[in-house]
Amino acid sequence: MAILTLGVSFRRAPIELLERLAFTDDDLAKAYRVATDLDGVDGAVILSTCNRVEVYGDVSSYHTGFLALKRLFTETRGVAGDELADPMYAHWERDAADHLFAVASGLDSMVLGETQIYAQVREALRRAESEGAAASALTALFHSAARAGRRVRQETSLGVAPDAFVALGADLADDAIDGLGEREVVVIGAGTMAALAVKHLRRRGVGTVRVLNRSLEHARALATRTDAEHGELDALPDAMARADLVVSATGAAGTIIRRSAVAHAMAARAGRPLVLLDLAVPRDVEPETAYVEGVRVIDIVSLRERLADHDAETAGDIAAAHEIVADEVRRYVVRGRSEALAPLIRAIRRRGDDIVRAELDRFGSRLAELTPDEREVVDALARGIAAKLLHDPIVALKERSEPGTDGVHARVLAELLGIDPDVS
Repeated sequence: MAILTLGVSFRRAPIELLERLAFTDDDLAKAYRVATDLDGVDGAVILSTCNRVEVYGDVSSYHTGFLALKRLFTETRGVAGDELADPMYAHWERDAADHLFAVASGLDSMVLGETQIYAQVREALRRAESEGAAASALTALFHSAARAGRRVRQETSLGVAPDAFVALGADLADDAIDGLGEREVVVIGAGTMAALAVKHLRRRGVGTVRVLNRSLEHARALATRTDAEHGELDALPDAMARADLVVSATGAAGTIIRRSAVAHAMAARAGRPLVLLDLAVPRDVEPETAYVEGVRVIDIVSLRERLADHDAETAGDIAAAHEIVADEVRRYVVRGRSEALAPLIRAIRRRGDDIVRAELDRFGSRLAELTPDEREVVDALARGIAAKLLHDPIVALKERSEPGTDGVHARVLAELLGIDPDVS
């Protein structure tokens, strides 16, 4: 079995397609049932975030796995195969590891270094494990990716501002309403992004903040932590009539803010402008809402278009982060090859030990006059020479046993040393 990744991300896909592909919590249960029944797929992990939808599979072959994992998208998300032809990418084995490690490190995000993705990668594995879909190979891959992401956060300054996504939206909102100071704000949602929004807007000096959520308990919990008001989602129409800024960051599958509701709220605002900052994918705000007079909608498309280049200092951190990812990928690959080659490596070392023992026995009569300490030195010297002679071939074997080589290097080395190449 081998690792194959299929995915669609913000880099090549329109937001409308990402919205249709996105998995909600309820969707994932069905998707994993489908995944466990796919031919040629031993396990799968689905990573669905604002920026991407990907599935990592432990597959029997590239071709079989590609068709199976693509079918997972088309059957569970209702997307035709030809819609995926252009935006879909595939990564095989080491390339799959390299991609996931970069994702977990925030190097493949719309906002470089954003840290939410690290938790999302870990949660994706946890969910797959809870559904009985995470094969051991995928578990090892995701644990290693998490290690890479953790190192990037600890060893570079990337991700020191986990609310960078929110900050960009707040900048645009600030421009749209001529300053956020003392403005009344409504935040819809009670998850990580919503919490970041409240925290960041507080720093901007906004006035009253009201947290609305389907779960009143969750809204109350966030409001208590951030000194905000709270309420249920059915209070949204009245809240929109009063607020200057509405930030929506839910994980809902459907639209939360409809054009008709916004138009009705605007009628009671006496011409006061309203900014809707939509941080969700799928989008919480109905796209047609942007045509309501006096309303400015800032969504993920707007944020994508406004992302700026990074300065020289950040460029240095980016280079360091890529080096960390490359180092962790090497560790992961060598560890995986070591496990696969372990039976043969043990047999090679046993072969070395057998030769040393046989030669010491052959010269036993000549060594009989040595003291026990002297004999121990000779034994250690012989074993050390054998170990050093075998070290380089073993290291080369690990380095050259790339996927697709059909174990040719392992087979040749085994035959040269007189070992059964199919040893286990």
